[in-house]
Amino acid sequence: MGPSSSAHRQDSAAQAGALASQFAQTAATRDASGGTPKAERDALRSSGLLALSIPQDYGGRGAGWSETLDTVRIFAQTDSSIAHVYGFHHLQLATVQLFSQPAQWEPWIEQTASKQWFWGNALNPLDERTTVRRIGDWFEFSGKKSFCSGALDSEMLLASGKDEVSGRLLIAALPTARAGITINSDWNCFGQRQTDSGSALFEHVRVEAAELLLDPGPLSTPRASLRPLLAQLVFVHMFLGLAEGALSEARHYTVNEARPWFRSPATRASDDPYTLKHYGEFYVALEGTRLLATRAATLFDDAWRKGDALSTEDRGQVALAVAVAKVAASRAGLDVASRVFETTGARATHGALRLDRYWRNLRVQTLHDPVDYKLQDIGNWVVNAQSPVPSFYS
Repeated sequence: MGPSSSAHRQDSAAQAGALASQFAQTAATRDASGGTPKAERDALRSSGLLALSIPQDYGGRGAGWSETLDTVRIFAQTDSSIAHVYGFHHLQLATVQLFSQPAQWEPWIEQTASKQWFWGNALNPLDERTTVRRIGDWFEFSGKKSFCSGALDSEMLLASGKDEVSGRLLIAALPTARAGITINSDWNCFGQRQTDSGSALFEHVRVEAAELLLDPGPLSTPRASLRPLLAQLVFVHMFLGLAEGALSEARHYTVNEARPWFRSPATRASDDPYTLKHYGEFYVALEGTRLLATRAATLFDDAWRKGDALSTEDRGQVALAVAVAKVAASRAGLDVASRVFETTGARATHGALRLDRYWRNLRVQTLHDPVDYKLQDIGNWVVNAQSPVPSFYS
């Protein structure tokens, strides 16, 4: 995967923007109903954007990660559930490339590009209820997994389990339709309602040795340890896009619907001095976050291109930049999505508008892993010059 040309990047952004505008027409209604956004997922399949991060040699569009993450942000501005499952799809594609060798992952990547496969997630290392047993020359996965975002309506699935003998974490790439796999429609949360982040059940699922990602395996080298940093960057761009969407929708309401407070010297809400102050604060917070997100994504692109030459120190610098961007995006996003109501007034809380969905979606997803521990990592670098220790969350 190489750096994207300016024209190529503009094309993918324009395509994502057109789809995002289409999704926006039903986003509030779908947010209320929950369930699987089947029509929107099929539109992504038809668009070719599921192959955006796949190298051209394998039938993909060869975009860099900065370009791919930009499209995640664009989708999040109008539909963060779509942004989530779309971003996680590309994360799974990166995972097989980082945790296995080309001879193993190339067929998966090529078929993803040619057949418009969607990848889902059942890789939750903190949920150890799925165990793995070796039976001859194959393996058996049995148990349950939680937070399986995008697993419903996917063609391929990354699943993890704990070896019952060694306790080792094992990760496999499997067809979602494999016998014994049941993806449950049991996601019921106040945000990210169309991510299908419910549970999956594995009942004596046969897994071939060639489907396990063992060479080099999860987090086993500096390069393999880039996987959690990409996951964090997906969140950064989701949070930023959500905040940008909240700001855009609030601005439209302020200009076209809101009324100035009776004590205001302004005749229009859009001229009220306090309203303008709030929007100024929002812009400063988001502009700073945009710069941090861009820097972190650029450093990640550089690290990805280094391949196996990536050093522990190089990886540490990327991890620090990603952690800083994650904290900024979490804090700025939650602040903007909550305080935009101070610029719109009481009428903007009408249920049909569902302007609260931006905050709800952010609040749910920012709890994926605690920001406090990101700040601890950053503080440990500032005080003790220690880079974040690789884990599935750092």
